[in-house]
Amino acid sequence: MTMIEMKRVYKTYKRKNVATEALKGIDLEIQEGDIFGVIGYSGAGKSTLVRLVNYLERPTSGQVIVDGQVLNDLSDSQLRAMKKQIGMIFQHFNLLESKTVFDNVAIPLVLSKKPKDEMKKRVMELLDFVGLSDKARSYPKELSGGQKQRVGIARALASNPKILLCDEATSALDPQTTQSILQLLKRVNKEYNITIMLITHEMSVIREVCNRVAVMEAGEIIEQGSVLDVFGHPKYPTTKNFVKTVIHNSIPESVKRTLKKTENSRVFRVEVKGEVASEPIVHQLMKNHEVEMNILFANMTEIQETTLVIMYMQFDGEASAIERTLQFLNEKGAGIEEVVE
Repeated sequence: MTMIEMKRVYKTYKRKNVATEALKGIDLEIQEGDIFGVIGYSGAGKSTLVRLVNYLERPTSGQVIVDGQVLNDLSDSQLRAMKKQIGMIFQHFNLLESKTVFDNVAIPLVLSKKPKDEMKKRVMELLDFVGLSDKARSYPKELSGGQKQRVGIARALASNPKILLCDEATSALDPQTTQSILQLLKRVNKEYNITIMLITHEMSVIREVCNRVAVMEAGEIIEQGSVLDVFGHPKYPTTKNFVKTVIHNSIPESVKRTLKKTENSRVFRVEVKGEVASEPIVHQLMKNHEVEMNILFANMTEIQETTLVIMYMQFDGEASAIERTLQFLNEKGAGIEEVVE
């Protein structure tokens, strides 16, 4: 089931007769249960995009559809009801310093006029879920950054939302705390079956928790798909630059400088993933194929519990022997791309 959909969405800001296009023809689908990451550099349009989902911003044109409802067509009262199904956590926590942790988490329930007994039960259940049941009477100034973000997550979950929006939710945290918050978001997704839309400029965050990703540049989505596919086959320079921050996937310059090529040598980028990555493919190549083989570069990483191996291999031999070698790799399900320089 599609939980969030955008159809040809444009957003233009006008100030002093100067128009700025923040979003340009966005088409996007996020399925129920996804942890969907949106990544891009500053000014790419990420935050504008996420603010359209809960209608903090309205599109200049195009449709925003949430849980089957076209937000453009809803009345103000219908929008208020819809927004209760959408929680949001922020980069800088947005907690009220004058209120206790308990009272901060309870804010959505107070606004919904829930009975006190029901409210207390729900708040304590959520504080236990995020590991802060002993901090109910503490104030935000007494908490660490990670604890503050856990309070923010508990508050966002208070009204039992179907969707959780995360706008740079970990960028103010240190790496160890970031890891713990990402693991908590995974639990939220799994145990509450909440669809998560996560905005970030950190590819490591995408790798850690997301199953799908969209890459933004200058108000457009330039690339989207499963995290495994986008990491394995980045097509655009921006995506390649992001992927390089977490996966070294190109031949080092020092290797290029010393590379010796002959008339019969060819270089290929070879990608294997899943169970195939654990097979002795290199051994089989050396044993059964009449080519000289040189591994110029290799890297192994794990994405969404799937192993991804990227190798740059130089084959030297007769053309027919190299073709048989490539056929063997194809039969193994490897992705192959010849490197021509």
